[in-house]
Amino acid sequence: MTPLDKTKTKIGFAGLGLMGSAFVQRLAEQGWSVRIWNRSLEKTQHFAGKGIPVEKTPTDLAANSDVVLSSLMNDEAAKAVYLGPNGIFSKSKPGLIVLEMSTLTPSVSEELHAKAKSLGIQMLDIPVAGSTPAVKAGAVTLLAGGSKELFDACVPIYESIAKQWFLMGPAGSGVRMKLVVNLLLGVGMEAIAESISLGKSLGIDFETLLSVLSKTAVIGPAFVGKFEKIRTEDYSPQFPLRLMNKDLGLVLKAAEGQNLSLPAAEAAYQITSQVTKEKGDLDLSVITTFLAR
Repeated sequence: MTPLDKTKTKIGFAGLGLMGSAFVQRLAEQGWSVRIWNRSLEKTQHFAGKGIPVEKTPTDLAANSDVVLSSLMNDEAAKAVYLGPNGIFSKSKPGLIVLEMSTLTPSVSEELHAKAKSLGIQMLDIPVAGSTPAVKAGAVTLLAGGSKELFDACVPIYESIAKQWFLMGPAGSGVRMKLVVNLLLGVGMEAIAESISLGKSLGIDFETLLSVLSKTAVIGPAFVGKFEKIRTEDYSPQFPLRLMNKDLGLVLKAAEGQNLSLPAAEAAYQITSQVTKEKGDLDLSVITTFLAR
């Protein structure tokens, strides 16, 4: 399969949340021809003002694109956008390429793959490890499931938006790996929150506590930027807590299907569920304010 040509390929992007909007901006800056669709027209206005075409329905987006990328909130949104009456799959367009970047239940991802195959559409599930600052910097990691031929053909897109990319296996493997990654993210943020809470209770100066803890070897790169948000109490969302909570729920559902117990994930899910009720639209680092009570 011939690698995609940036000068000839028309990209359609569905879903303009924090991640989707950042990806559209990045793709446009990297010279790709991009058109967009979003359920709420309000979020399209910024891009329309920059001359990026806005489609009325997902069906229109697919009809006018060679490759469709999507970043959607959950299983329900993905089913509506792909399988709904005006969905991407509602009219067959053989040869269309779909790169589905959302964090979904593996069974839903496999359902989308099966439908795509029946229509002659080529698809990868290719969720993203990284938050909005990493998207803007082109520094995310992509985790793909699908055919190697298609995966290799799409490398020019990856080079524009990501630092590294991996083919994890057949259809659904990307979303499975994303659940593994987000298990570490959710439990890790919970552990950091508990560590900060303990340090404060032991009388360690707050500024010193955050500064030193952030420089220790136990803090992974994904968490380093969270310490400044905690220090300044700036919880503007890079990765909203409600999405972290949703993903932990998917982790536990997958574990249940394998008769696997994940006690740390269960604890993190319970706590994020409580905080999400009040602060779900804020960054996941806001969990530190709950444990500090």
